[in-house]
Amino acid sequence: MAVETAPKKATKDASEHTPMMQQYLRIKAEHPQQLVFYRMGDFYELFYDDAKKSARLLDITLTARGKSGGAPIPMAGIPYHAAEGYIAKLVKMGESVAIAEQIGDPATSKGPVERKVVRVITPGTLTDESFLDERRDNLLVAVNSHIDGRTQKQTHGIATLDISSGRFSVMEVHSEEALHGELERLRPAELLYSEDQQHSNEIVERKGAQSLPPWEFEYETGFRLLTEQFQTKDLHGFGCQHLKQAIGAAGSLIHYAKETQRTNLPHIRTLLLEQADDAIVMDAATRKNLEIDINLNGDTDFTLAWVLDRTATAMGSRLLRRWLNRPLRQQSVLKERQHAIGAMIETHGYEDIHNVLKQIGDIERILSRVALRSARPRDLARLRDALAVLPQLQNAISDVDAAPIAALGQRISTYPETVETLTNAVVENPPVVIRDGGVIAEGFDEELDELRGISENAGQFLIDIETREREKTGISTLKVGYNRVHGYYIEISKAQAGEAPTEYIRRQTLKNAERFITPELKEFEDKALSSKSRALSREKALYEELIESLADQLAALQDTAAAISELDVLSNLAERAVTQRYVRPELTENAGIDIQQGRHPVVEAVIEDPFVANDVRFDQNRKMLVITGPNMGGKSTYMRQAAHIALLAHIGSYVPADSATIGLLDRIFTRMGSSDDVAGGRSTFMVEMTETANILHHATAQSLVLMDEVGRGTSTFDGLSLAWASAEYLSKHTQAYTLFATHYFEMTQLVESSDNVANVHLTATEHNDHIVFLHHVEEGPASQSYGLQVAKLAGVPLEVVEQAKQKLALLEETNIEPSPIEQSISETPQVAKVTEPQPSASQPNDSAEAIWQGDMFAAPPEPSEVELALKDISPDDLTPRQALELLYELKGKLK
Repeated sequence: MAVETAPKKATKDASEHTPMMQQYLRIKAEHPQQLVFYRMGDFYELFYDDAKKSARLLDITLTARGKSGGAPIPMAGIPYHAAEGYIAKLVKMGESVAIAEQIGDPATSKGPVERKVVRVITPGTLTDESFLDERRDNLLVAVNSHIDGRTQKQTHGIATLDISSGRFSVMEVHSEEALHGELERLRPAELLYSEDQQHSNEIVERKGAQSLPPWEFEYETGFRLLTEQFQTKDLHGFGCQHLKQAIGAAGSLIHYAKETQRTNLPHIRTLLLEQADDAIVMDAATRKNLEIDINLNGDTDFTLAWVLDRTATAMGSRLLRRWLNRPLRQQSVLKERQHAIGAMIETHGYEDIHNVLKQIGDIERILSRVALRSARPRDLARLRDALAVLPQLQNAISDVDAAPIAALGQRISTYPETVETLTNAVVENPPVVIRDGGVIAEGFDEELDELRGISENAGQFLIDIETREREKTGISTLKVGYNRVHGYYIEISKAQAGEAPTEYIRRQTLKNAERFITPELKEFEDKALSSKSRALSREKALYEELIESLADQLAALQDTAAAISELDVLSNLAERAVTQRYVRPELTENAGIDIQQGRHPVVEAVIEDPFVANDVRFDQNRKMLVITGPNMGGKSTYMRQAAHIALLAHIGSYVPADSATIGLLDRIFTRMGSSDDVAGGRSTFMVEMTETANILHHATAQSLVLMDEVGRGTSTFDGLSLAWASAEYLSKHTQAYTLFATHYFEMTQLVESSDNVANVHLTATEHNDHIVFLHHVEEGPASQSYGLQVAKLAGVPLEVVEQAKQKLALLEETNIEPSPIEQSISETPQVAKVTEPQPSASQPNDSAEAIWQGDMFAAPPEPSEVELALKDISPDDLTPRQALELLYELKGKLK
């Protein structure tokens, strides 16, 4: 993150500035990385580079004031009451803001009013509702890495804090690939790392990444901060005592969060240890390709979460995304979730539960603001309304006969006393902020009611005094008034001023009247003028007491919120299972995957026509499926739907199929699509090979591997050789469950050398020179590629397609035997034979794209116009005149 500070001259020689600007420069020096919002009356002002940057980003006016070094000081400002919108905009751009408020009393301050930074707002420490996406976690992540100089073993400690909910977790991984995979899962809003550690550009250049001093990541510092936070002597109870890198990372998060919030963090009550072996591992490329909750364009539409998420609460939506991004391997947990979903489907209990849940707000984030003492009046109103419906939720839960649901019901407590207090204390529709009062309901506090009564009834009281005094004195011109300078007064005209009673005390002489005060009016003035401010002070004090009373119940309320979130996700998955016709998969410890009539959950939800379902079967004798078929035939859809079904089964969800038996998986890999890495200096083919290498290094016999078009980024022979060798390694050495899609027709002969490989293909047919995709998977290899038909369907000009047909015909007629490949890609004779490119009619677009000439590859010459014309001529059908004309025409073509 770029650091923008005031000019060196200004910070060095502060004596040339006014005391107010000197105070600003001191504050700015303490917050060089933040935009300092400096409170001046009704505005927040920014100066120097902060002003220039904010004016550009917020499209506000850049002005100037005073002079520094002979030049005007750049300045920009925003109204304090509209600051929230401006800050939200800056934070979304990745900026951080320091709020410097006036804490001194202008009436008693001899110099400039004292100011101090009361809060630092950064992308990863947001809690305000207006700054956050309600259905996405907003995470602050720290990475603490160490490489053993002797063994070169990597250890990356990862700590994650969602300050808006209080969730705090740590884990350690042992490779750069695993680190990137976890960061892709977490997608932090802000990423912290030590400035003395070397990290890849992918981490350093990530949006929101910033370095901190190395001491903040030390194990001893982290251990001390964590034991203080959780009020314990050690971390054995959290299971992470031995994870030095993770503890260092976690300590940096606690320190950073306290520095930005300027308060303690009572809502962070526990530290969760995430074990890598508890979940299916997915690298960054896999997460992108599967489009779990973010599609390839960076949006949320047409993703797995987009199909599944019909949750009633925002906190349930966030939990669903966490489940999807971290599918579990713990079958006991998954089977409990399945049981809960099944019970709700059987009783239709999910409908009543969902209807009650819709009345519950985002308790999780409201409680965080309560803990941080930043909750607003409407937070309390929403919390009141949410707690009020918990008895209804308990009744809905009791209708579902399932132990997991009953356990959640026990965790969801009811809070009748809290509901009563909030109902009596807070008005039905409170204002946004407490600043101007109007939050505490009438009748809740006797003192507040009295103070409000004085202020509100002042007008009638003055009318009563005026009527009484006029009758008592008989002075017809007598009237009672008020102004901000002299307060309350009795005014009498000059002509009748001499008739004023002796107890009237002269206050002011005007041209045509005299003004007086009486002891009664003076007493009322003292009460009336102070009652409004006293009422506001009393109201704020009562509001703080409410916050404190809620903070005392924080632990129980957070447990209730967590249980509600889980109940919401389970009822949502039950509804999806019924609506989308999903079935309960059988989870087994045995190896294998058997999906009968599986469907792609996203494609099925988008298309209007019925989805063509297909089977996927793996067992010990069938570990790899080589998939052939035309482009657009559905190979990628078929592969991704297998991964989606496996993923859904590992979050405990029902799946889109007629039946499914899923063995335990440890990893899911994908190598699909083509993209380059310009910033990293990697070509499309280099990215492809990097992803392939990662799969070959890390896949196991319990992994699901999706590989699409490996080797297509280089020459035919290189690509085919790499594809063959990779597939053979996976089938013979790794024995992972592999879906291997290819246009190299030679790959279909892998079945001859590998016992656990099978061929399948996506069907299509041709009608009147048009291709019709059937999208049905059948055993065996494809018979042809339909490349020209797909080109025509894509809108390639007809003359280009026709030229391609002529070229294809010529290639098919060419029957030149290729010379042997000097180095086969396998010692097996059959493999070497298979990998030689054989021109064939069944797969002309790959294996016959060139012919051999000696020891060189050379493309056959293009036919000339004369050759093409002669090819279609029948000499016996020509008259002498036609033949002569044709001869002249051909002669002209040669010219």
